[in-house]
Amino acid sequence: MARTIFALATAPGRAGIAIVRVSGPAATAVCRALTGAEPPAPRRAIRRLVCDPASGELLDTGLVLWFPAPRSVTGEDVLELQLHGSPAVIAGVIEALSRLPGCFLAEPGEFTRRAFDNGKLDLTEIEGLADLIAAETAAQRRQAVRQMDGELGRLYDGWRAALVRLLAHLEADIDFADEALPANLAAQARATIDPLAAAMAAHLAGGRAGERLRTGLNVAILGAPNVGKSSLLNALARRDAAIVSARAGTTRDVIEVHLDLGGWPVTLADTAGLRDSTDDIEQEGVRRALRRTEEADLKLIVLDASAPDIPAPVRALIDDDALLVLNKIDVAAGANPTGAPERAALKLSAKTGQGIDALVAALGARAAAALGSGADPVPTRARHRAAVEEARACLVRAGTAALPELVAEDVRLAVRALGRITGRVDIEELLDVIFRDFCVGK
Repeated sequence: MARTIFALATAPGRAGIAIVRVSGPAATAVCRALTGAEPPAPRRAIRRLVCDPASGELLDTGLVLWFPAPRSVTGEDVLELQLHGSPAVIAGVIEALSRLPGCFLAEPGEFTRRAFDNGKLDLTEIEGLADLIAAETAAQRRQAVRQMDGELGRLYDGWRAALVRLLAHLEADIDFADEALPANLAAQARATIDPLAAAMAAHLAGGRAGERLRTGLNVAILGAPNVGKSSLLNALARRDAAIVSARAGTTRDVIEVHLDLGGWPVTLADTAGLRDSTDDIEQEGVRRALRRTEEADLKLIVLDASAPDIPAPVRALIDDDALLVLNKIDVAAGANPTGAPERAALKLSAKTGQGIDALVAALGARAAAALGSGADPVPTRARHRAAVEEARACLVRAGTAALPELVAEDVRLAVRALGRITGRVDIEELLDVIFRDFCVGK
């Protein structure tokens, strides 16, 4: 018999309400032990006294809910206690539960693992749940909700179901040639390979927007020393995240700040000023700045409106993908530096705040363009992308295979690759399709 597990389902600490969840075969006995009564009607909240079974001491008065298997979050019998959220109440209830026979404090992720084992969630839905818990911006929340709702899993399961049927027809044509099967069965099956491979290619063509949305758009703030990069970082973060000094070369290491810009996650990285230096520490800071430039999704290049020209190391980084900012317009009246490229630059003053709102809007627009996933679901993890790429490669190979046995094997590998994404790998369904579609052997 599976063990019965329990845990605090809400955040630890003092709160108005706390939820203790119990899942497993002994959930009914737990309800009797703590409340002295049978579980209430399913999905109906009942106010009851919660007492320590050993001493009879009253622990709290709360709401009791009952979710019988299989219609529960884990697929097992689930008892939920909604109590007052004081540390003393929670400690008393957890201690009482730990003394009951067959009850164990849940391991990390054990409730979710049981939901997966009982078919309540697939792996993509579990990942969506984790992303929703970790979401910090509206865009991250939207993507996580869609995935937790099964949108991504349904796409992969739809492809997999089509391939399972395709494989079943190929296997039937190979193994049951003496049966009265439809003519040209193998040829008809092959005709579905190219459209599925094309759909997978289109799914992968969106870049890594879904993966990048989970971590945020990486923006490197670059420029010569003392152009106001750290001041700009502080202005965007609305706090003193970086040390600001009139002394050039103050910033030596990369300083990161995570922001929510218009609902989009953005990570700003303040870097050392780009210039030639004989100082070993400053040279290392420049190397780190250039390395961060290679890793960044967007280069935010800060120019000094009062400087006569743009240093060569900075000018080398300006391209069509860079966002130019002309800082210190409060000092230089917004004049362009000599040698600036003939392209638009956002004019602002990190000191006075003039133009900061326009920069925030521009960064938000860049983030939306880079991270927006559109209406169709996209891969949100590297493992999704790797599995779809493997499945597509198998289908491309199957489309050129000479022997039906080789076609079937490549389709089988594609089915397994897609099954790994959602956690559904079942050979029995292949046999079910064969016998259901063709009634082999009657």
